[in-house]
Amino acid sequence: MSAPVSDGPVVMDISTDPAAAVDAAVACLQSGGVVVLPTETVYGVAALAAVPSAVEELFVRKGRPADRRVAVLVADLDQARSVAVVDARAAGLAAACWPGPLTMILEAASGSSEPTMGVRCPDHSLVRAIASVVGPIATTSANRSGDPTPVDAASAAASLGGDLLVLDGGPCAGVPSTVVDLTIDPATILREGTVTVADLEAAGIRVEPASAAPGADR
Repeated sequence: MSAPVSDGPVVMDISTDPAAAVDAAVACLQSGGVVVLPTETVYGVAALAAVPSAVEELFVRKGRPADRRVAVLVADLDQARSVAVVDARAAGLAAACWPGPLTMILEAASGSSEPTMGVRCPDHSLVRAIASVVGPIATTSANRSGDPTPVDAASAAASLGGDLLVLDGGPCAGVPSTVVDLTIDPATILREGTVTVADLEAAGIRVEPASAAPGADR
């Protein structure tokens, strides 16, 4: 089922018919489009990670510099393995914190054009349902670069403009995910979120002191 074509955004309330929302998002993403979707943290704008032209459109809509990569959302740990190298540390951390607001920077899987990959399994059943069908989804916050992230679907659509599919999941005003770099040991936190150093250490991850870690653009 594909979303109707219009000059403005097509907004679907996911509470009305979640299955229809999943079908519409799958059709849009598989056709090379971009979708605004809710997560447990903030609204995101998403494209199929395997379609370069769609990811490029995502960057254009955000006004995001091409050298700033985006993370991918996955349905589960097995899907994460399709895009990244999941070692014992990553698997243990995923078991402790996924699904949830944690993005892990891992070595990219063989064949990737990039050396590393940011991967997250969101605590949002609709997003995981979409990813389980289409594969890893390149996603970043649904706002123009440098602007605050909108907390509702209508504002997210307005900030990105144009003809796109918007899944309305109600207010999304959470804290962006914690981003931890696991390509080094000890790991470093590149962005602080609700998953804390204590949470990481409880999962067996050694963490470099925050004062020594490089800053990250939020």
